[in-house]
Amino acid sequence: MSPISIGVLAVSMSIDAFIASVGKGASARRPSFGNAIRTGAIFGLVETITPVIGWSAGVAASQYVAQVDHWIAFLLLAAVGVHMVFQALARDAEEEAGPSSLWTTIGTAVGTSLDAMAVGVSLAFLDVNIFIIASAIGLATMVMSSTGMLAGRFLGKRFGRVAEAVGGCALFGLGALILFEHLTAV
Repeated sequence: MSPISIGVLAVSMSIDAFIASVGKGASARRPSFGNAIRTGAIFGLVETITPVIGWSAGVAASQYVAQVDHWIAFLLLAAVGVHMVFQALARDAEEEAGPSSLWTTIGTAVGTSLDAMAVGVSLAFLDVNIFIIASAIGLATMVMSSTGMLAGRFLGKRFGRVAEAVGGCALFGLGALILFEHLTAV
């Protein structure tokens, strides 16, 4: 994977955590810098671990699906991307964020990282260094979640839906690029 593809993937995987953090920031009264960093660190750590878990499961199954791995990568990325778009379109713009306890933050981080686990499965079928990619996803998520917390009161939930839809489209496009590169390789 090229550095640009890794960057697109990292940002795309971070969008849902950013959206959740914007919601948390919008519902909190002036979130502190420390609270924003703590939220970003939790989201980033979880988002670093989940693609590695998915990748491990994919590696275990890769010997059985080597002939169709590019289709599996495309279908998983496309499915996650389409799901993100539909989720962005279906979410109520007035939806309230929940309480911001530590366990709520961890639960939200796990919920927003399940798509990264599915992407990790698809990455198992490609010749990639999962630790570089997982680190990029985790770092992007930490930065975006921390920023989202602080910017939540200014951005509101409306722009978050658009960002999530764009992230979903980017994942679909990345899956299509993988499929295209494999089908056109000589």
